[in-house]
Parts: sequence; C-alpha cells; structure tokens
Amino acid sequence: MRIEKCYFCSSNVHPGHGINFVRNDCKMFRFCRSKCHKAFKMKRNPRKVKWTKAFRKSHGKELAIDSTFDLEKKRSVPVKYNRELWQNTIHAMKRIQEIRARRQNQFIKQRLKAGKKLELKDDEKEVEHHIHLIEPKVTEEQLYNAALNKTKQKLQEKKEKLLEVESMDMD
Repeated sequence: MRIEKCYFCSSNVHPGHGINFVRNDCKMFRFCRSKCHKAFKMKRNPRKVKWTKAFRKSHGKELAIDSTFDLEKKRSVPVKYNRELWQNTIHAMKRIQEIRARRQNQFIKQRLKAGKKLELKDDEKEVEHHIHLIEPKVTEEQLYNAALNKTKQKLQEKKEKLLEVESMDMD
C-alpha cells in the first residue's frame, strides 16, 4: 500500500482517496481533497496559502532542512525481499521517527523563545507607561497604622481647637 503526498498541501493521500489530475503532458497530480484541487485549478501558489506545509516551511514555522527527511524520499529501485533487511528497516524507521519528533519539538521551543522575549519587552513597556494605575499592596498592619495616625491627627486637631477657644476666652 503506497501512501502518496498531496501535490498542493503535502498531506498524505491514502489509496482510494483524493483526486488524480492528469495534465496533457501525462504529468500526474494527486490531491487529498477538493479544496486542494480547486486551489490548484485557480493557479494558487502553495507557498503563499497559509494552511499548506510549503507555506509553513518557507516562513520558518516548521523544520525544513533535516537529515531525517532523506529517508522519506521515494525510491523506484526494486530490492529483493530479505526478512532481516525488513526488520532492520522497520527498526530504523521507528528510531528515525523518535529523532524527528525530538528535533521538531526542539525547533518549536527555539522558535517560540523569540516571541516570549518580545512579549516580555511589551509587558515591561506597558507597566512602565501605566505605572500610575498599579497600587502597592497594602498589608493589615499598614492599614492599622494609617487608621491610628488618622485618629491621632483628629485628636491633635481637637486639642488645638480647644486651646484656641481657651486662649480666646482669656483675652
């Protein structure tokens, strides 16, 4: 069972699925769904359509150059069946799949680091610009001290008023 790649979006096309388009020069184009076929007929460039793998690779969103992709290439040279060769090949495919997954995760983390730095800078600028909106956290002790100071001030003001009234009475 051969799993082909869609000419437009590079996704897998399983046997019995998708659309085959044969041009006059006998070139065969396989499409996974009608969306890809219609985009091809409208002469859209897959590198400019955001949902395709070609776009993601050309804009640095996915890993584009890696030695693990060489194993996925199509080979048309027939090889005589050998059980040991098949076992080794399947074991190697599993190992390469693990390596590819690890490398892709590492690539994604590296790509997102730059965005996190920019986000942090933007947050710092916003805090700097709107610092007046941020109030310091007030503890219970500070509230108690503030209330105590207010009552002391009121008492002091009352004493001063009494002293003023007494001094006026004496005059």
